[in-house]
This record gives sequence, C-alpha cells and structure tokens, in this order.
Amino acid sequence: MNGDLALLEAFEAAFTAQFGRGNGPAELNFGLGLPDLLLYPARGILAGLPLRLGLQTCGQVASGAHTGETSPQLAADLGADFVIVGHSERRADQGEDSALIRTKAEAAQAAGLLPIICVGETLAEREAGQAEEVTLGQVRESCPAQGAYLIAYEPVWAIGTGKVASAGDAQAMHAAIRAILPDPTTAILYGGSMKASNAGELLAQPDINGGLIGGASLKPEDLLAIYDAAP
Repeated sequence: MNGDLALLEAFEAAFTAQFGRGNGPAELNFGLGLPDLLLYPARGILAGLPLRLGLQTCGQVASGAHTGETSPQLAADLGADFVIVGHSERRADQGEDSALIRTKAEAAQAAGLLPIICVGETLAEREAGQAEEVTLGQVRESCPAQGAYLIAYEPVWAIGTGKVASAGDAQAMHAAIRAILPDPTTAILYGGSMKASNAGELLAQPDINGGLIGGASLKPEDLLAIYDAAP
C-alpha cells in the first residue's frame, strides 16, 4: 500500500535520466508491482521507459460478483504484464493458502498476465528444520500445471527480523526449488530484502535470476543502485 502519483513521477524522472525513452539495455527487465489504483496513471506517466507494469495480487476469476476483487482481465486491459500472487503478507494477513494462490495464478495466465508466485518459510518453520519442506510444498501446491510463471522465494524469517539470509542460504533454497520445477529454466527471484549492498553477491549465484524488491523499490535511486550492483 505504498506509492502515489508523485512516486510515479519520480520514477519517470530517474529512469528517463538513466536510460532515456526507448527500450533500454537488452538485459534490463524491471517491473513495478503497483497498488491497483496506480496502474492506469502509470501507463501514461511511464510510457516508453524500460518498466513493465504489474499488480500485487488479483482475483481468482476474470470478472463477476466478487465485490472488491481485482479482475486480472481488466488489469491486462489497462496495461499490466504481470501479477504477484501469494506474497508472504497476503498469506499471513489475508490467510491465502496455496490452493487459492494456484487458482489466482491460473486466472492471471488466462488473462495473459505472467504470475509471479511467492513462496517461503517463516522463522518458526526454519528454526523447526522445516524450511525446505514448507517452501517446496508451497511450490508444488501453488504453481499451475502448465503455462509460464516465475517463482519468488521469500525467506520470511529474514524480512524485518534483523536476521540475515546469506547468499549461500538463498542459493541453496533456489537450487532446491529449481530441482522440482517442470521447466528448470523457470526464473526464480529472491525476495529477502535485496538491496544495493547485497545484490551483487546474491545475483552472482547460479540459481538466483533476479530480485523481488521490497523496501528498496520505494525510491527509484535505490532500485537503480541494485541494477548498477548486478554482475
């Protein structure tokens, strides 16, 4: 629930200054997972910049009598390319389980959106030795049987707890996730408080293909610093 029109304008200024209007570098693949109400103005303010647009969740059907839900089809019509589903905050705060997340991912695919499916264990689960069991279980239960998607691994225990996941910790879980995916080329993003100071080491790991950026995405200069730190 962060961001406003002023933040979109800040992104427009920062990305125009760094990349100009156009496609940007070939290796650049940025996406902004926006609050619903910012999607439409973002389409105009950020037009021509190397920024894909997406949402932070969506409903589990295309449309209908589901008051307050976000239609994935409408999101696609308004310019979204992707949608995040199953974020740890949605799992914890809204009680979303993996079965629901899979349904949402399938609805996103049907609308032409790329789902980014979040998985990851809590501190209690990790300390109980259940990290891999929980995370891989979420992967198996949350991912559609077919079609394209991305995975984002969120070590919930390393977000806002003062505990730090090492690059080795992250790589080990990413490798375990990749080993059970039907398509081993599926991109797996790391969502454990990536920032400029640790992005280089994390993104150098063989099974970490990018980042699901939280706090560092609230300032365009911080997000661009992650890009500059990437190998």
